[in-house]
Amino acid sequence: MTETETRPAASRAAASRAGALARAAEMFDTGALKARLTEFVAIPSTAQDPAFDAALHQYLDQAIRPWVERLGFTVTIHPNPLEGFGPILTAERIEDPARPTVLLYGHGDTVRGMDEQWSPGLTPWTVTERDGLWYGRGTADNKGQHIINLMALEAVLEARGGKLGGNVKLVLEMAEERGSKGLREFVAANAKLLAADALIASDGPRVMPEIPTIATGTRGTFHFDLVVKLRDGGVHSGHWGGLTTDPAVMLSHALGCMMDRNGKILVRDWLPRNGVPAEVRGVLQGCEVGGGGEAATIDAGWGEPGLTAAEKIYGWNSLIILAMTSGQPHAPVNAVAPDACAHCQIRYTVDTDPATFAESLRRHLDANGFQNVAIENAGIRMPASRTSPDHPWVRWARESMERSLGKHVQVIPNSSGGLPGDVFVDHLGVPLVWVPHSYNGCKQHGPDEHLLPAPAREGLLAFAGMWWDLGEKAA
Repeated sequence: MTETETRPAASRAAASRAGALARAAEMFDTGALKARLTEFVAIPSTAQDPAFDAALHQYLDQAIRPWVERLGFTVTIHPNPLEGFGPILTAERIEDPARPTVLLYGHGDTVRGMDEQWSPGLTPWTVTERDGLWYGRGTADNKGQHIINLMALEAVLEARGGKLGGNVKLVLEMAEERGSKGLREFVAANAKLLAADALIASDGPRVMPEIPTIATGTRGTFHFDLVVKLRDGGVHSGHWGGLTTDPAVMLSHALGCMMDRNGKILVRDWLPRNGVPAEVRGVLQGCEVGGGGEAATIDAGWGEPGLTAAEKIYGWNSLIILAMTSGQPHAPVNAVAPDACAHCQIRYTVDTDPATFAESLRRHLDANGFQNVAIENAGIRMPASRTSPDHPWVRWARESMERSLGKHVQVIPNSSGGLPGDVFVDHLGVPLVWVPHSYNGCKQHGPDEHLLPAPAREGLLAFAGMWWDLGEKAA
């Protein structure tokens, strides 16, 4: 039973908190959240198509700015430090510098609309409810998530007569879907402006749709190409097949020496040297993973033997072959191809050093007889980050959420995907508290992206409780 449901028996102080939660719930139940989401999704703010650059500015200047100014924030929209990338909005609402300050983060840019790929009757820039789901580009990534957090703040300010009792800062970028280009430079240059006690924000999925989740970091991404180039052009398959080396076959065997047929990584220097850390294993004990829809399955025999599903995705590294080509798959010709290429990705935790990945792979390939396989374009796309799952701010957020929702909140050491948390750790020194409102099956980077209403409603309640508790003396 939630606190809202037990309100009549609560004390005067607790009733005020319950009243704030009731206001947040009302925002969902009356359709106010869906209406605001519909308004914001209608702005086609994709960062991946230059034709929509004006919409990046429109989202910040016409949607976010007037709303948060009504909530008492002072707002500034800054150009991105890197030419050609979207602007960055900062806002602050300071009541008492001696009180705790929370930094909210979000991104208003989206991936491409992919209009022609959506199911009949659905379009990316219109929120459509179908079969209990809210479809639209940005509903889950990330407009819906930061809208939920700001609407919860609005509910608490209404309940407290315009006062919060704590301080809030906001940074909203418009280039996350292009790798958060410029964000690191911006935060470094504006560290004083953005200084806070903790970053509490929302992006990514819960561990299960019905399980409220806190992630204290993210895995990083390291990319590289494996390339086999043997000649300048293709040669006749009849005259040369069986005589000259086929680069696709060589590449396939090279990939096979990196990972076995069951997904176990064989380049062991890529992995945490001491296994899953005890702190990580402890917090993941009993953690469920799933709810990703019909597009993917959790295959028990895939990946590192001896690890649970949660340990594989939150406490371990994974190798994924994102793409591979040889010849022209769309128009094959009778020739032995001249070359082959695979674009590979390592998702890694902070327990490994990505600076060693390329060197370790070179040694491994050479030791297995693949000196002709080149490693090209190797590097970090997004660094890993992690705050201790036992950090006081993490404990505070979990206790607040469990009080508001009346259910267990699962803490994970890092989410499975990537976010720019490292930027805020490196330049602001803040602990990370990510509270996702989505789930693995939301289709956020493809057609038919959608938001699940039930986690959205719980997100409103969870953040209303945290905003209320931020203003209490105990904070």
